[in-house]
Amino acid sequence: MGGDHAPYVVVEGALDALRQTANRFEVILVGDKNAITTELQKYPGSSQSVRIEHAAEVVNFDDDALAPVRTKKQSSIAVGLQLHKSGEADAFVSAGHTGAVMSASTLLLGRIEGVGRPTIAATLPSEKGYCLLTDAGTNVDCRPQHLREFGIMASIFAEEILHYPKPRIGLLSFGEEKNKGNELTLEAYKLLEQSGLNFIGNIEGRDILKGNVQVVVCDGFVGNVVLKFAEGMVELLRVRLKMYAKVSLWNKIRIAFAYGTLKKVLKEFDYQEYGGVPLLGVNGVTIIGHGKSSAKAIKNMILKAEEMVIKQVNIKIQHALAT
Repeated sequence: MGGDHAPYVVVEGALDALRQTANRFEVILVGDKNAITTELQKYPGSSQSVRIEHAAEVVNFDDDALAPVRTKKQSSIAVGLQLHKSGEADAFVSAGHTGAVMSASTLLLGRIEGVGRPTIAATLPSEKGYCLLTDAGTNVDCRPQHLREFGIMASIFAEEILHYPKPRIGLLSFGEEKNKGNELTLEAYKLLEQSGLNFIGNIEGRDILKGNVQVVVCDGFVGNVVLKFAEGMVELLRVRLKMYAKVSLWNKIRIAFAYGTLKKVLKEFDYQEYGGVPLLGVNGVTIIGHGKSSAKAIKNMILKAEEMVIKQVNIKIQHALAT
């Protein structure tokens, strides 16, 4: 029931994921049974490949982040995570209230042994592929050891899911020199240096999109500002292109000729391609999607969740933290 366009895009995306994978896994649709059944009726034969788990309540975007564990224990978020906790489901996917999904995942699933704080890792395109930005907004105030944990968890995700062998890790600061930064980054630098990761040192904001690193480590305050700024730049580019086209017929023709290339470039910044972001550090697999998620985004979220389960990302994180 999560997201601006639920439940119809969620049902459509789930069925697309099953169709693409020849029904190799089961999807449990959690929410209002009548609403979900109505949507499934639009797809003849679809009810055989999914299961419905009724949830009487919905966490709205103006609800408190702790609503699923305090006031709305029968919400689709709470019921879905309980299914995951009990082992009835192997992963949980939602485009609903981000704070509620994070809080409920942490409290209901618990943390992986050795993890102080779970983290969201957002995927950004770069000149040389993709990079992970972590933390992207989960933890505003961090300690140095938290940044070390973020680096370890994101490194494993980058290796297993983004297919980067021995990913390069960079600590976001305002200078490349080892002695540049605030108290948090100076202490985190020491821990990352001793972590056994492929840590290359400090990087600056301009290095994020250059592709010099595959993992960018920072606290959630800085990370969320960077992420929202990047989203804003993409929208600015779209607006500027429209403004350019309106100036003259000749400009419209130029844009028309370049449309294919521009569409391909902007596609790499489209959140629908990544589906959602993983909440690393919880004792389970939680994928959080954008509130405006389309069916395509939902499909990709489900496929990412399946890949994390198959590749046992959590087990590898626990082993890495222990060693």
